[in-house]
Amino acid sequence: MNHLAFGGASIDGGLYTRITALAQRAPHDLNALLSYWTDYGLALFAALMLIGWWRARNGTSGAMATALATPVVVVAAFLVNDLVKTFFDEQRPCQTLHTVTVEACPGPGDWSFPSNHSAIAAAAAVALLLCDRQLGRIAVAAAFLMAASRVWVGAHYPHDVAVGLIAGAVVARGLTPLARRAAPAVDRIRDTRLRPLVAAR
Repeated sequence: MNHLAFGGASIDGGLYTRITALAQRAPHDLNALLSYWTDYGLALFAALMLIGWWRARNGTSGAMATALATPVVVVAAFLVNDLVKTFFDEQRPCQTLHTVTVEACPGPGDWSFPSNHSAIAAAAAVALLLCDRQLGRIAVAAAFLMAASRVWVGAHYPHDVAVGLIAGAVVARGLTPLARRAAPAVDRIRDTRLRPLVAAR
């Protein structure tokens, strides 16, 4: 049985078609760049998390615990978002509206609502903000770009990415502060031969 999320195309199908029509008139190089970003841009968040861990080696045990928890928080956000997908069998907009899109339209059964890419990006951005504000600001901008690119290439409705961003941010905001409770464990690791993993000196 197909359950359109909040009416599916009736929410912002018109906005979606205007955006995808604009994408069709955009320069090829721009579309190629955004297509590459939407497919591989999540690697940037992984790199930022790695940098966050490296920088946290110079900080407190709580900061290191938060940095180490960041990938776990992102996975948790993905799992929560993916669970939400099971309650809303929203077909991809390119399936429902039969629009021409920058990227190939995902097949039936590859549900649209909410956007996993957006949830992952938002969770990483919020977790990084709470871990390292400088890296977090980069991640926030990248998260919004990721969400926008998913609509531009035709993979999602705007409401898919908006809810994905909210879901990822909420999960990360709730879970990340709990990581500091693991600071004593980091202190214990700093007294072992594994110290270089959690401390610079």
